[in-house]
Amino acid sequence: MTQTTVEETAAIKAAFAQFPSGVAAFSAMVDFTPEALVASSFTVGVSLEPPLVMFAVQNSSTTWPKLRQAQRLGVSVLAEGQEAAALQLASKTRDRFAGLDTSVSDSGAVLIDGAVLGFECEIVSETPAGDHAIVVLEVKATTINLESKPLIYHGAAFRQLAA
Repeated sequence: MTQTTVEETAAIKAAFAQFPSGVAAFSAMVDFTPEALVASSFTVGVSLEPPLVMFAVQNSSTTWPKLRQAQRLGVSVLAEGQEAAALQLASKTRDRFAGLDTSVSDSGAVLIDGAVLGFECEIVSETPAGDHAIVVLEVKATTINLESKPLIYHGAAFRQLAA
C-alpha cells in the first residue's frame, strides 16, 4: 500500500466531506458506565434478512475497545437540534452524557432521546479497513421518531434538510 502525502490526504478529506451523511451515536453501558462514540460513516440496509447495518470506526479510537465488550449497542441517528449532543458525545474531554436524556435497554444498549432513529444491535463482525475497522451490526429492535428530521453532516459542518 502506498503512503499518501499530507496534500493528498487533505484533498481526500475535502472530497469525502462533500458526501452528505447522517450522524449516529453508538452507545452502551460498559461496567455500569455509559460509553459513546459518534460516526458519520453509518449505513443502513446492508441486509434485510437478517437486518444489518454498519459503520466505520477509527483504529485510534479509545472508546471502541470498551464499546465492543457490550452485549448490545444502541445506535441513535441524531435529529435536527441535536448538534450540541453530537459534539458532546464525540468529546474526548467532557462528560459525554451530562444533561442528555437517554434510555437504557435491559441489555445495556443506550439510546439518545429525541433521535430520529434508534436501533438496538449486536455486533456481527469487525473487519480491518486501512486506518479504520468496518463493524457490521445486526438490528434487534428499532424505534422511529416521525416527528423529527435527521441531522446531516456535509462539508465538515452540520446541516439541515430543506423542503
